[in-house]
Amino acid sequence: MKVTSIGHAGYYIETEAGSILCDPWVNPAYFASWFPFPDNSGLDWERYRHPDYLYVSHLHRDHYDPDHLREKVSHDATVLLPDYRTNDLENALRGIGFQKFITLPSGKAVDLDGGLRVMIVALVSPSDGPIGDSALAVDDGEVRILNQNDAKPVDLEELRAFGEYDAHFLQFSGANWWPLVYDLPERAKAAFGSTKRSNGLARALRYVAEINARYVVPSAGPPCFLDEELFEFNDLENSPANPFPDHPVFVEYLREHGCDNALLMVPGSVLELTRDGARVTHPGPDEEVFRPYRDKQAYLREYAERKRSRIAAEKATWPSPEVDVFAELKEWFEPLLKTADHIATGVGAQLLLEVGDDLKIVIDFVDREVRKWDGEKCRYRFKVERLLIERLIAEHEIDWVNSLFLSMRFQASRIGPYNEYVYTFFKCLSPERMAYAEKWFAQREEDPEEIQLGDWLVQRKCPHRQADLSYFGELHGDTLICTMHRYEFDLKTGRCLTANDRPIKARRVEPKEQPGPVEEHEVPED
Repeated sequence: MKVTSIGHAGYYIETEAGSILCDPWVNPAYFASWFPFPDNSGLDWERYRHPDYLYVSHLHRDHYDPDHLREKVSHDATVLLPDYRTNDLENALRGIGFQKFITLPSGKAVDLDGGLRVMIVALVSPSDGPIGDSALAVDDGEVRILNQNDAKPVDLEELRAFGEYDAHFLQFSGANWWPLVYDLPERAKAAFGSTKRSNGLARALRYVAEINARYVVPSAGPPCFLDEELFEFNDLENSPANPFPDHPVFVEYLREHGCDNALLMVPGSVLELTRDGARVTHPGPDEEVFRPYRDKQAYLREYAERKRSRIAAEKATWPSPEVDVFAELKEWFEPLLKTADHIATGVGAQLLLEVGDDLKIVIDFVDREVRKWDGEKCRYRFKVERLLIERLIAEHEIDWVNSLFLSMRFQASRIGPYNEYVYTFFKCLSPERMAYAEKWFAQREEDPEEIQLGDWLVQRKCPHRQADLSYFGELHGDTLICTMHRYEFDLKTGRCLTANDRPIKARRVEPKEQPGPVEEHEVPED
């Protein structure tokens, strides 16, 4: 099996039984904020035009590049489609021109024509990607690989059941705006950034240990920020407070924790895997290949100069001054708020949207209305340039997370802890998505399966994103930590200590007691 890195989370997998193109991303994403790092625009993209199969893990724009897929990938390829609960990804790919699809049941191995055995694990929580994320396992009869990209699977038994892996490709770096865009004192921002960085590396290490592949390949990040307005977000000096560490940082982190099996790949690097071992061939001499890491600031300045005109051209498309922002948002959001019972209750407060310098709009999750601000105190605040909101409205962008928020082109503040319901709302700005999210939250209220951790019986799935606590749960006295996202729960009250999230169901038992019914815990108000 040969696996060629085509940048970020993108790979071209070649086997005697067929080829798979995974997540090709070339064009800038999220309002021209994210670019692939290192630069992959110089690859011979004709070489990857005719795969037998195409795998797009999810709709995040650093994985789903519609312009590239439309122009540079043959539409004769058969799409390996995750079994999502919405048709958003399939509809998007059909709109580009792809016509052949194989929907793979989540967690089930499937034999393809020609002899490839593949499996996709689909994550379907409203919090996973743009209503879905996934990982791909491939077996050509000789070796097996797991392309986890930036998915965070919660059921590791499904992945293990596929067999022992020879190579594991996974995310290790941040892909989020916290805490960089928040109005915080610099000391607090540095502390939160350090925590986010260390948590991301630790979570990746946990996956590495659980999958236990022969080789590990850092993948799916970080991006780089070439617009001068965002350039400071790049990790130029290996700062412990920056949530976007580079690939060599993760390789060194693995070494420090006893893992000497990491392989570093850049765009154009080829990994040849056999039963006997692995060999990586880079597209040039090491001095040139690894310059993006050794001389990062100079490399990014040159990269930014090459892309300056592209960024300017993208910015020129954003304004849409004919849009009446307040009237449009009121007409758009209020019907959604009326149906968002679980999400509105989960937010339970007012959000202030500052549009430029002269328009302030309240999105009231209590009274389910959109109105102009009248000086009232709001728990959450976003400040965004007017032209970005105009563009979102003009395009009727139903996922502001997968556009505005990941762009980092906004400022935010909040009173109290993180509340994922806020961002779930902005991810579900269509009746179909809102209905799906509400149904998912309603189903989550059913009585859960229990596991025993120490002297506690707790629900098996974390209330946050349903991570399996038999793998990701750590007990520290009467506090349970879910190591997937470092959410903490006080087992005596059930309350989430790190965010405004649902309580956990738990009760203290004698060590020999068998699982039984559990008690509901009320969550104290903030």
